[in-house]
Amino acid sequence: MSLAKTLWEENADIARAALEHRFVRGLGDGDLPLGSFQEYVAQDAFFLEAFGRAYALALAHSPDHAGLHDFAQLLAGTLEELELHGKYAERWGVELGDVVPGEATLAYTDFLLATAALRGVGETCAAMTPCMRLYAFLGQSLADEGIGESNAYAEWIETYSAPDFEALVSTLEDLLDRYAADTPAVHAAYRRAMNLELAFFEDNADGTSG
Repeated sequence: MSLAKTLWEENADIARAALEHRFVRGLGDGDLPLGSFQEYVAQDAFFLEAFGRAYALALAHSPDHAGLHDFAQLLAGTLEELELHGKYAERWGVELGDVVPGEATLAYTDFLLATAALRGVGETCAAMTPCMRLYAFLGQSLADEGIGESNAYAEWIETYSAPDFEALVSTLEDLLDRYAADTPAVHAAYRRAMNLELAFFEDNADGTSG
């Protein structure tokens, strides 16, 4: 089994908790309060900018040409995701220019950027992969449950259940397998990121973050 798959299976408990979290259930059922989604969009846009910067740092630290290409592709995907958030923001009246990060958002971005700046590329991949794999898991799981015609959050589910997004996740997992060693630090970084994902949903569930 690849290291990426091993790490994902080790953290299946957090993945299940995320799928059952009231924020994610609200997305799937379409009954998430609008204020919660508006706050989430703002916080996630702030997060994605840091995520993109972490990709840029990984690209700069990449030891070979193949890594340069793959990290550049992943950075482009993150920029496309930010464009999607811009559409959400415009549609639901969310101002992205002056986002004050919540505690969970700031904890996550600080962790990612510190890892990308100070640790090796393999550990950076371990810190970044959970976000991508978890969102694909959530999107695909919610899509399998069925998307109601009146669900205002159908576009979110469709985005993260799409084959194009799965392809980006696979690219990052391949990088993790290529560059990361099976060390306690790598396992800890992956677990830390998974817990921060769950905290991010919790922090935005009531629309009160920041």
